[in-house]
Amino acid sequence: MRIGIIVYSKTENTYSVAEKLQEKFQESGHEVEIEMVVPAGDVPPRAKNVEFQSKPEIESYDALVFGSPVHAFSLAPPMNAYLEQIDSLQNKKIACFVTKGLRFNWTGGNQAIGKMKKICESKGGKVVGTDIVVWNKNKDAKIDELVRKFSVLF
Repeated sequence: MRIGIIVYSKTENTYSVAEKLQEKFQESGHEVEIEMVVPAGDVPPRAKNVEFQSKPEIESYDALVFGSPVHAFSLAPPMNAYLEQIDSLQNKKIACFVTKGLRFNWTGGNQAIGKMKKICESKGGKVVGTDIVVWNKNKDAKIDELVRKFSVLF
């Protein structure tokens, strides 16, 4: 299966999770690419109009994993705008994850995942898994758990 891992990562934390996922999927025999969503310039929190320097094309993938940090208690605007601009996710299996710095439930992780899931489903995609990684002392165990959980989805 051809899997695209599409990430927005400003500090490389989210990207490092994508690399571990890529490694695990490849061990299982999948063809996997990580592609970056790159905005043109800085994007303020809650920005609505985002211009892109790089926007991954997703048509050639059988399955997709979208990864993004949480910004200002919500989905990072570059990933939100990217997902909104995708024409169709029809017949695609999708998993979504976010990374965040604050451990409390009310700090945006669930809201960000909910927004990703809603956009993907509105474009015909089937969300088969989601997860949140809190960037604290337990992050390595949480990343390993996410990788194990996602590795059986596709």
